[in-house]
Amino acid sequence: MPREVIDAAEKYGIDVIDVIMAQLYLRDPSESVRLRLELTRRYLAEAKEHLNRGDAVQASEKAYKAVEEAVKALAEKYNLPENQQAVKEGRWYTYLLLKASSRLSRMLGDWVLDGWNAGYSMHVWGFHETKLSINDIEPLMGRVERLVNETIKALGQG
Repeated sequence: MPREVIDAAEKYGIDVIDVIMAQLYLRDPSESVRLRLELTRRYLAEAKEHLNRGDAVQASEKAYKAVEEAVKALAEKYNLPENQQAVKEGRWYTYLLLKASSRLSRMLGDWVLDGWNAGYSMHVWGFHETKLSINDIEPLMGRVERLVNETIKALGQG
């Protein structure tokens, strides 16, 4: 896809991946879940690489992206109302991710909400505000890893 198209979409708050994934979900939900899990794994690996290099800012953002994709994969698998709304609107809003995390936590266990909260804290305080150090994010990373690992198990993709 031409970079100009992606840049223009992002300028208007359009997440190209979410638009494509929503269309894919409508055609083949299992493929959408599989691809989201692949993204989850990739983002977690990248977060660990940044952590090992001492880059707290990028480690925080990649960890958040891993959490975001894990929650979306679970919401798609269970076809939660939040997923239905995201598909209808063509994007996931942060409040929908929080609502989905709360619902999934009641269904699957506290690990979902714990992971979401850790990832979102890293996104805000580690990435946007750049207030967290490696020492601050290491304990949060454990919660993110648990969310990813439990998501993989819950979706039978281990």
